[in-house]
Amino acid sequence: MPDTATILPALILAAGRGERMRPLTDTTPKPLLTVQGKPLIEWHLAALARDGVRDVVINTAHLEEQFEPTLGDGSRWGLRIRYSHERADHGGALETAGGIAKALPMLGDAFWVLAGDVFVPDFHFSPEAAHRFVASSDWGHLWLVSNPAHNLKGDFALTPQGRVAQKADLPADTPSWTYSTIGLYRPDMVATVTAGQAAALKPCLDRAIAAGRLGGHLYEGRWTDVGTPQRLQQLNETA
Repeated sequence: MPDTATILPALILAAGRGERMRPLTDTTPKPLLTVQGKPLIEWHLAALARDGVRDVVINTAHLEEQFEPTLGDGSRWGLRIRYSHERADHGGALETAGGIAKALPMLGDAFWVLAGDVFVPDFHFSPEAAHRFVASSDWGHLWLVSNPAHNLKGDFALTPQGRVAQKADLPADTPSWTYSTIGLYRPDMVATVTAGQAAALKPCLDRAIAAGRLGGHLYEGRWTDVGTPQRLQQLNETA
């Protein structure tokens, strides 16, 4: 591997209830719903393994007892999967920042984070991008996508220098983008969150932006937030 490449562990966020996906998620966790022939989360696992990642943590809460029997220890993909059980340990999901904070002892000084309920088959977990991130002083680096119909206002803006910014802080004609739910992170991102505490991610991202510690890229490949039964059906109809 060239010295400009770095392999980092990954955290797949899979703890959520998936209310908008009911009744499908009454019996199956959203990341285990089938997309184009295999559980949605398996698309991520295969991509991570393809790009050299070997250590993966999956956080769980809703129907968490289904994950290990389905995915095992990761050996079928050449991965080592460990689980961060939020329901068993804390009685329920800890939200995104809380989930990251709880999993930190298994993740180290820098790591990938991705949501288990997005379909993003073209994304590459680039060792070169990981290397650049580790060499930086940033707390996080986000991949942003074009705004989908359910989030037309977007989440953030992106400066020409590749810094994630609040749209209100930039000229009015600056476009906004949606967070893909894929990023590189340091523990600094959730430094204000106590392990075991339920906490949303947005305040942590806002804090990183204010500190000038959040970079970003636009991602233009296929991306779907599999947030409703209709979107799931559309994906499977286009298989």
